[in-house]
Amino acid sequence: MNRLVRRVLVVTFIGVVLYGLFAVYTGVHQIGSSLARFHGSALALALCLACLNYLLRFGKWQYYLAELKIRGIPLLDSLLVFLTGFVLTITPGKVGEVFKSAVLAKTHGIAVERTAPIVIADRLTDVIGIVLLILMGGAMFPKGLPWALAGVAAVALGLLFILWQAPALALCDRLEAGGGRFAHFVPRLRAALASLRILARPRVLIVPTLLSVCAWGAEGVALYVVLRGFEQHVAFPLSVVVYSSATLAGALVPVPGGLGIVESLLRTGLLEWGHVEHGAATAAMILVRLATLWWAVAVGFAALFVLRLRFGAALDGSARADAAESGIG
Repeated sequence: MNRLVRRVLVVTFIGVVLYGLFAVYTGVHQIGSSLARFHGSALALALCLACLNYLLRFGKWQYYLAELKIRGIPLLDSLLVFLTGFVLTITPGKVGEVFKSAVLAKTHGIAVERTAPIVIADRLTDVIGIVLLILMGGAMFPKGLPWALAGVAAVALGLLFILWQAPALALCDRLEAGGGRFAHFVPRLRAALASLRILARPRVLIVPTLLSVCAWGAEGVALYVVLRGFEQHVAFPLSVVVYSSATLAGALVPVPGGLGIVESLLRTGLLEWGHVEHGAATAAMILVRLATLWWAVAVGFAALFVLRLRFGAALDGSARADAAESGIG
């Protein structure tokens, strides 16, 4: 737990420094003037829309568990386990969300290798959903299309790796034949690949993709709401395209939480595409990231705290060990 806290604090410090640099670059006075006329209710609504995003993505988690025939987990426990993944949402590509698989293993005895592939399938359908959002607004604002094309390429490569079994199975055979410490993980790897192929079937992709469109669309609406709070009148589709393009870039570029990438593209998109005032653009970028990124981390820690109260010793040291074994501890 202490190790997780240290990592989150380090990335949080980086974020604070980054936002400070944006503020200095823009002009603290300009940002202060924008914040002085900001309507606080807009931030409250943005936080609610972020929570809607979490609930829709929890629907994906439940759907994936059902497809893997994992049943019998109380709904509240499942929700709390899902939310604990947000503790490590600031890892590159959010791969640290596999932490929730380690938590589920200790609280309900579900093997990590059975549920860890959900993180990959989740990211895959997130990218598809965000690409669809960009394409839907692309007819009006085509500047987001290059990121949409990059997302399509990433999805195609991901599906090729998952559904073309020969290379993955050959790698497993080679690791097994070579012996050593890696051979010990081959059975788990085979089980994980089997689960991943189940979750990547075309039929199974449909429902999670639709949920992703709604979930990330809600956070695009959050940007629109924040801009309205600054009395900046940006077209609704443009707000969604700007947010989706920045989010997709943050997902494709391997930096923690997309820090620096998402912020820069959000601010640039608002300035160049939406013609938002400099101070308002920077302040809106900071507030929407507060509502959609840092709020998620806080929610994740709150869920982990509640689970520790419910399951006590099962999570004190064991979850950390499993997280380390999964490469995120």
